[in-house]
Amino acid sequence: MADTLNDRDQRLGGFVDRPSLDQYAPRYGEHFDIRRDAGIVEVRMHTGGGPAMFSRGLLNAWGHVLRDVGADRDNEVLIITGTGRQWIAGFDPRSFSEPPSQWPSDVLYEQYSDGMKLLESLAFEVDIPTIAAVNGPGPRLELALMCDITLCADDTLIADGNFTAGSVPGDGMHLVLQELLGTKRAAYLAYTGQKIDAATALRWGLVNEILPAEHVMNRARQIATAITATPRTSRRLTHAVIRRPWQRSIVEDLRAGYAHQLLAASR
Repeated sequence: MADTLNDRDQRLGGFVDRPSLDQYAPRYGEHFDIRRDAGIVEVRMHTGGGPAMFSRGLLNAWGHVLRDVGADRDNEVLIITGTGRQWIAGFDPRSFSEPPSQWPSDVLYEQYSDGMKLLESLAFEVDIPTIAAVNGPGPRLELALMCDITLCADDTLIADGNFTAGSVPGDGMHLVLQELLGTKRAAYLAYTGQKIDAATALRWGLVNEILPAEHVMNRARQIATAITATPRTSRRLTHAVIRRPWQRSIVEDLRAGYAHQLLAASR
């Protein structure tokens, strides 16, 4: 069907060229390995080919790569994952060696903008079904939990560590936990920093399946293949229905929450 649409664009003229995988995959190579097979596009985080380290560069790249993946007509299902046995291995000390209180206002604003685009791009720019294949423990799981389907390795741990680290839970994780678990339980997790193991995450409805780490990606591909067997318009409009609650939550709460977090961090 994408070929039919491309034929229309060429025949009628005046349509803007869409991003293509061979253009954007190299552009994001520092942070992501991106590949596609039969319409299933996989975006795998990495740092130097190993487990990803969260950095301000990675945060910035996520918003851009999701926009390009969403605009590429040849992508039919998106799988996001990490490298090795960790979703994210830690935080890049170079990115956060200088406290936000010393950042110039323009830098602080860019951090705010990048933080918004992380989830806004997933909710508003990606019009295809999304699957997270959480390959192990690590921070910043809000993107994975916001996907239509979330699979996780059996050693995955989920937590909101902002408050216990002296910050404000406004960067998206609390919003996601509040949407999935409810106000009271999300508040308790925010104040205590309690870690949720994979079995509890499944029981509470944070994830859909638990698997041994070595089977997570194969299962994600199996589900993605089944999804691509359905009519293109049906699967895209089904995704549109499924993501509506996320769009509502993000519009109402994300920007205010992250502004509160950065305000506290800039003291």
